[in-house]
This record gives sequence, C-alpha cells and structure tokens, in this order.
Amino acid sequence: MALLATFLHTLEITLPVFAMVFIGLGLRRLGWIDATFINTASALVFRATLPTLVFLSIVRADLDTTLNPALLSFFVIATVASFLFCWLWSLRAVPLADRGVYVQGAFRGNCGIVGLALAASLYGDYGLSAGGLLLGVVIISYNALSVVVLTTYQPGQAASWGRILGDITRNPLILAVVIAVPFAWSGLSLPDWVMTSGDYFASLTLPLALMCIGGTLSLSAMRNDRKLAISASVMKMITLPVLCTLAAWLSGFEGRELGLMFLFFASPTAAASFVMVKALGGNDRLAANIVALTTLMASLTVTLGVFVLRTAGIAW
Repeated sequence: MALLATFLHTLEITLPVFAMVFIGLGLRRLGWIDATFINTASALVFRATLPTLVFLSIVRADLDTTLNPALLSFFVIATVASFLFCWLWSLRAVPLADRGVYVQGAFRGNCGIVGLALAASLYGDYGLSAGGLLLGVVIISYNALSVVVLTTYQPGQAASWGRILGDITRNPLILAVVIAVPFAWSGLSLPDWVMTSGDYFASLTLPLALMCIGGTLSLSAMRNDRKLAISASVMKMITLPVLCTLAAWLSGFEGRELGLMFLFFASPTAAASFVMVKALGGNDRLAANIVALTTLMASLTVTLGVFVLRTAGIAW
C-alpha cells in the first residue's frame, strides 16, 4: 500500500503538468488555437510572464537555501559531460550530416518551461526560486554548446559569437535572475499591490506555455527519421537522466537538490533546438521529431523517475 500511495502522489505531481501539454495538443487539433495564437502566447511567456515568475520567486526566496554554488557547478559539469557523451556516441551511430542535430536534441532540455513547471509542482516556492537560479546556468551552457556542435556539421555556416553573447545577455530570463538576486539580498520589499499584480501576471506562465508546447506537437511529422529520432529521444529521456542523477547522488546530493536536478536532466528536448537547427539550415524535420517524441515520452519517464527517487528515499 505504501508503494501505491507513493505512486499516486507522484501522479498528482506530474500529471497536471503533462495534462496541460495534451490539452494544448487537443485544442490545436480542434482548431480552437492556431499558429498565430501559439506564436503570440509563446512570445508573451518568454519576454514577460516567465521572467516575472522567476523574479518574484527569487525575491521571495531565502537565498542562503536556494543559491547553491555546488549544485550550479555540478549541473554545468553534468551538462558538458552529457554533451560530450552524446557527441562521442554520434560518431559511431549517426550519419555525418545529422550529427549536430542529433547531439543537440539529445542533450538540450526544456528546463525553462517543463523543468520549472515540474519543480514548482513538486517543491513549490523552493522549486521556482532554485529552478530560476539554475535557469541562468542552463541558458548559457545550452546555447553555447548547441552552437558549437551545429556549426561543426553544417558546411558553410558560421556562428557569430558576438551575436550569441548579445542574445544571452539580453535574454529576459537572464536579466530577471541578474536583477532579482541583488534585490533579494538587499532586503528591499515591493508594495503588496505590486506583488499581487505580479502574481496575477506570472500565473499565466505555466498553463499558457505548456499548452503552447502541446499546440506545436505534430504526431504526423514523426513518421520520418524515426530511427535517429528514437535513438536521440531514448538518450535524452532515459540514458542521460539516469547517468546524471546517479552521478549527482554519488556526489552527495539528495533531497530537494537531487530531485530538482533530476527534473531538469529529465526535461524533454527544448523547442528552441528546432529553431536553431532551422536557422542554420540543418535537418529541421529530425529536430522537430526529437522534440515531439521526447515531449510525449516525458509524461512516462519523468513520472517513473520521480516515483523511483521517492520510493528509494533519496529525493522528496
């Protein structure tokens, strides 16, 4: 009975998040939302509501608890190690032209939306604030590593590192973290009406973003490039989360810290990976397939992973 109770509690944590994704998929198929709505809503989330959510979460946080340099450092190391592991694997298993797309799809997770939503569902305010700080590391490392591998395998394409650095420094999520941390440390407080209005605005973020993810999924598009897409999806959703979470546990992480890192490691491939591949002229169909497959797999793999960690008593 204890195992059943734990499993049911795990479903209560993960199902609301993935239910919103499938609601978005259903609304798009019904024609109630379209590409114009998804593009506008996604831009609103990225530029305004998600930065507001991250800012408010950090401002309310106890930084002595949530700002953990060891956790941030480990995540960077694990990300680079995952990236190199995927690249080495692709040298023997993936055609030359598709290696860059494969590697990016296999290591780059959607931590900003799915990871943060799961962290909020499982750990509440701690998940939002600690996850928001972790997002700053995620954005920089994912963008830099993705550009390296994509430009390596796209003949005639060259990345402008100045532009990439500019995009990172102007990223609304990075700016939200940079502004929020010193504000939280200063001890200053915003008026109650500002915090309440901000909460109303920020509450749009997760349901809107998750529905947009569902609305962009194309089940029919997954019929092509299935072998590579499945391989990259298994790498992203099973192999790397298991290896990285095990490494984190062996390094001494447990409890909320271990659970938070697992949720970020186990997030499905970010939709931004498709955008970057398309901009560089790569195999965007393969990139889209990986995004769709990993998103569909996540409802099962994340739920199972959280259940295992909670049952083992090493993350709660």
